[in-house]
Amino acid sequence: MKLSEIQNILDATVLTGEDQLDRNVVGAGGADLMADVLSAVAKDAVLLTGLTTEQVLRTAKVADVAAVVFVRGKRPDAPVIELARFYELPCMLTKYSLFVASGRLYVNGLRGLDGSW
Repeated sequence: MKLSEIQNILDATVLTGEDQLDRNVVGAGGADLMADVLSAVAKDAVLLTGLTTEQVLRTAKVADVAAVVFVRGKRPDAPVIELARFYELPCMLTKYSLFVASGRLYVNGLRGLDGSW
């Protein structure tokens, strides 16, 4: 699934990475504990999270995540957005909860990779 499709499905606002919306992703997962992301990481997956800290982006970078979607309408501060630009990491913002956003992606064909996220 392309990031542009995820943007449409989640009615998401693109915060960074507008030039990467044609990038394909292999799956998705949701977590607010970054240790969970690192232990069940999937390269080129989308991370959905309610956390809006720089640590989320650092973890996503280490894990080689394709994009981050901030849920529940939680907008990260300017330094977080700037770090995402520096990392060239696409980030989006959706009003949906983690549960609803995950469900919307699932019913549209995007799956988790191993069920542990």
